[in-house]
Amino acid sequence: MLTNQTGTIIRTLRLEQQLTQKQLADKLHISDKTVSKWERGLGLPDVALIPALAELLQADIQKLLRGEAAPNDFVGGNMKNTHYYVCPTCHNISLCTGQATVACCGKMLTEQQLTKAAAADKLTVEAIEDDWYITSHQPMTKEDYISFVAFATGDRIQIFKQYPEWNLELRLPKRGHGMLLWYSLQRGLSYQLL
Repeated sequence: MLTNQTGTIIRTLRLEQQLTQKQLADKLHISDKTVSKWERGLGLPDVALIPALAELLQADIQKLLRGEAAPNDFVGGNMKNTHYYVCPTCHNISLCTGQATVACCGKMLTEQQLTKAAAADKLTVEAIEDDWYITSHQPMTKEDYISFVAFATGDRIQIFKQYPEWNLELRLPKRGHGMLLWYSLQRGLSYQLL
């Protein structure tokens, strides 16, 4: 832990929350001199205070302690550039339009790498009226199934949750061109263009 970096981050985040040193200290039931000491790099918060401090400052505990809790730069608006995170335990999906640290089931998640689907692995897409009818030949078993299908265009993402032992069949309203994505337990995150 670097006291100077951590102190600088505490000060930056405190100011972002529009709190004075006294207001932050009062919420933590400590003196404002203690907060001042942290911010000047002359000490670190007590371990028992860290969860409450992180919550008040709306910061990730690990990044706060490493002095890395600076905000991300804004990443401009195309939803096709979204970052996907999938929990290996519960298979929940998290999406971020910029860089992020994501955790689920007590584990830090790594960003899924998109892989262009080979011809044999692509989902079957048929046009029916104003919809795309999407199916898959992949067996849907508890050991390997497609846990979600998503369609990303420039301005939105639509996600369809799937479950083991269900046939993958869904209708997706046609909304221009985009990227069809799906997550398989064995193959990871795949995509094809529509």
